[in-house]
Amino acid sequence: MDIKNAFLRGHLKEDIYMKPPPGLFSSPTSDVCKSKRSLYGLKQAPRAWFDKFRSTLLQFSFEQRKYDSYLFLRKTSTGCVLLLVYVDDIIIIGVDSSLITSLQQQLKDSFHMKDLGTLTCFLGLEVHNVASVSSSVDTPPKLNVKYRREEGDFLPDPTMFRQLVRSLNYLTITWPDISFAVQQVSQFMQAPHNLPLVAIRRIIRYLLGTFTRGLFFPSGSSIRLNAFSDSDCAGCPNTRRSVSGWCMLLGESLISWKSKNQDRVSKSSTEAEY
Repeated sequence: MDIKNAFLRGHLKEDIYMKPPPGLFSSPTSDVCKSKRSLYGLKQAPRAWFDKFRSTLLQFSFEQRKYDSYLFLRKTSTGCVLLLVYVDDIIIIGVDSSLITSLQQQLKDSFHMKDLGTLTCFLGLEVHNVASVSSSVDTPPKLNVKYRREEGDFLPDPTMFRQLVRSLNYLTITWPDISFAVQQVSQFMQAPHNLPLVAIRRIIRYLLGTFTRGLFFPSGSSIRLNAFSDSDCAGCPNTRRSVSGWCMLLGESLISWKSKNQDRVSKSSTEAEY
């Protein structure tokens, strides 16, 4: 079940009122302001939405857990129903099917929501319904849960990732063609996840396939120093910063090079080039 963030989009089925900020009026007042537009984007909007959602569940006789404020419980004579909320996604599970159906309808009356049906995936967990092998008809199906590692999941042990990045940074001294790729994966040193690790594997495969290639320094080259530089505009998809690159040649010999993100976000291609 996926509950849309109705409060942030101004879709609650009632008028929204808010207290005026301090200093708006010269003297204290009990008046309130009626919001005519959505509160999306305000820092207090997520907290206000959760307060509204919490008060709605408490009206349905649910209890908020003390050690996990996002978990709600309601016990009945036939069993119990658990509700877990994460941002704008919730899970409802329990043995009282009539209470679950009633809760779904009550939530639909209070919020604009969409029922995604039987739980299959939640926060990297895969849930599979497996029919019980027991001959009893009343035996409920078993739930098999396993962790699915996606490309956006963080690595449990980033030590190997950081060691590989440091080694690749050292190799850029003699492998200038991997400078840009290594610069991209170096941005994830603090919080590495699977996608940059896949990129590192591709870099290593490239190095193994081009091991016999290298830089050539001819003996008859001139001693004239040439420098070239270039940059793109918002070329980094992760930070939206422009990437600058330069290289220096002594005659026909490449002696120095670098590729890095700019320190700030450029507002135009002219600023990025400058």
